[in-house]
Amino acid sequence: MANEEERIALFIDFENLALGARDRGGKLDFSVVMDALSERGRIVVRRAYADWNLFAEHRQALVGQRIEMIEIPQRTGIVRKNAADIKLAVDALELAFEREFITTFVIASGDSDFTPLVLKLRELNRRVIGVGVEGSTSELLPGACDEFLFYERLAGPGTGKSPRRRRRRREPDGNGAEPDAEEDSTTDLAELSRLVTGTLAGLQQSSSGPVLSSMIKRVILRKDPTFSEGDYGFRTWGELTRHLETMGVIELHEGSAEGDPYVEFPADGGGEGSAFELLRDVVGELERREGAAPLSGMKDLLRKRQPGFSEKDFGYGGFLQFVKAASAKGLIDMEWDDEADDYVLSAGAI
Repeated sequence: MANEEERIALFIDFENLALGARDRGGKLDFSVVMDALSERGRIVVRRAYADWNLFAEHRQALVGQRIEMIEIPQRTGIVRKNAADIKLAVDALELAFEREFITTFVIASGDSDFTPLVLKLRELNRRVIGVGVEGSTSELLPGACDEFLFYERLAGPGTGKSPRRRRRRREPDGNGAEPDAEEDSTTDLAELSRLVTGTLAGLQQSSSGPVLSSMIKRVILRKDPTFSEGDYGFRTWGELTRHLETMGVIELHEGSAEGDPYVEFPADGGGEGSAFELLRDVVGELERREGAAPLSGMKDLLRKRQPGFSEKDFGYGGFLQFVKAASAKGLIDMEWDDEADDYVLSAGAI
């Protein structure tokens, strides 16, 4: 329905974007940004801030996109570096208080100085989308937004030098162990699979009802506002989830809304069973050889038998959680040893 669509206010720090694109070896084409925003809702306010004497060659294109150009002249002999930033921030906040029907604000800039503005708009219960040039965007700004769009990814190949996609920082596992180089060198598809399964597992724990595909996408964007399935070679989120289903990573079931299925882990474990058997075999072998199988170092032993092993492939937040799941299924036994200050594992009776 028309009254359910997002109503968007767009504020552009044009100098930041244009110079960023120029530094990357390309010329800014704002039409690709407008197309991406039009897919997300109705753009009711469009304003760009700059000294337009410095960017006269862009005027016609912006007029064609019906963007209002706010003039911030750089007067000779007067330092006005932040004049456009201040005017943009004041106008955005004024609009947030005066126009409650606006649901989404787009701040098109890579400047970290806009981070407080983004946080204030979110405090006012507005959704905030950021737009920036990847090579010149601050590390601080994307994480403050609900979603962040990089210009190069929207424009596609041929838009100048494009840096490698930023990988999310890996967190320590459930044992507090830092991720090692072997796990950090996983392929993009394996990284994507673990991101989806980890998010699905978290939603299943925190919600009482079924998990919808759209819920997973929303949570992933909260974790990493720069996320885009296009970076992994998929045209849509639905195409990505169907691919993960064919890989046996997840199962999709028809939901109440067309195109938004329920998501579950495969009934057969999706390879989880073989991972549990691997753990049981390694524990039994170590137990026979040394008489005890401590938890510490167990993950390294599994990787020697199966390079690339990761419990995150099956939705577990850490290796300890994975081992406890195997223990709950009766595949292994685990007890705390005060003397060793560690869990000691043994092969279960099954």
